[in-house]
Amino acid sequence: MGKSEITCDCDVIHNDVVDKIKGLFPQDELIFELADFYKIFGDTTRVKILYALDKAELCVCDISALLNMTISAVSHQLKILRDSNLVSTRRDGKVVYYSLADNHVKEIIECGMEHIIEKKEI
Repeated sequence: MGKSEITCDCDVIHNDVVDKIKGLFPQDELIFELADFYKIFGDTTRVKILYALDKAELCVCDISALLNMTISAVSHQLKILRDSNLVSTRRDGKVVYYSLADNHVKEIIECGMEHIIEKKEI
């Protein structure tokens, strides 16, 4: 059974609220960038990589073993994550370690997981 659709039965526009929010809206370019940012999270492999990096700094070989994927496939996803400024790198000799770029990314992953778990418990 699906959820019933909830709709507004009035035709009143609350201009004060609409005008206030219009004034707070960022430029379209920023909205497009935000949408593109969230598209990155639409891939299960990338989310798995981000989740793993939330737990520890890892090299591509570690991630490859963890996810049972080829190094090439992991490297491809890491490039997308790097290009999107979601992960950063640190070189230690010949090994390159990956980590989440900053606390914002950490919060997105952790808050998203917390939300999913809470909804399953209800």
